[in-house]
Amino acid sequence: MSTLLEKHIVELLQERNEKAISLLYEHYGDTLYGVAHKVVRNEELAQDVLQESFVKIWKKSDTYDSSKAKLFTWLFRITRNTAIDKLRSVNTKTDKEIQMDVSDVYNLGVDSIKPEFMDVRENLGKIEEKYQIVLDALFFQGMTQQEASDELDIPLGTIKSRLKIGLRELRKIYGPTMIITLLLSLL
Repeated sequence: MSTLLEKHIVELLQERNEKAISLLYEHYGDTLYGVAHKVVRNEELAQDVLQESFVKIWKKSDTYDSSKAKLFTWLFRITRNTAIDKLRSVNTKTDKEIQMDVSDVYNLGVDSIKPEFMDVRENLGKIEEKYQIVLDALFFQGMTQQEASDELDIPLGTIKSRLKIGLRELRKIYGPTMIITLLLSLL
């Protein structure tokens, strides 16, 4: 990667310009996914780690100091640490009983996204029906992942997988910026 492009990305990050995330994803996404996958050794977990890493990168963008590390080194460390944390979290969850009735993890809604202002509904028809159904339930009907799982009688893990794959298919239509913008607006 050229030094000029790296400097441009850093400037955009420090300005909190969302284009920085798109450029980071375009130039570093595959490599960072590889870092995550090497640690967690699971495709789905690696995708989660990559997503969480980009959110952390966005939130911590003002802490990057080019005099201490190159951009890639900083990105690598965030991704690797996130992967290690994810792996520990998964191992801890399997060791403990999860209290579903006191957890609000599955009560996250998507009220902040207004898909009616985008042509998502029109382009939804371009992806497989099983992904359309899940995306429709989550984005247009405002269901949480748990509610969609119950309503559609589909296991929660399958809902999550179909959401990720559906978003990946929409990313092919819209490009990575739209999907990352959707994810950032969920925070």
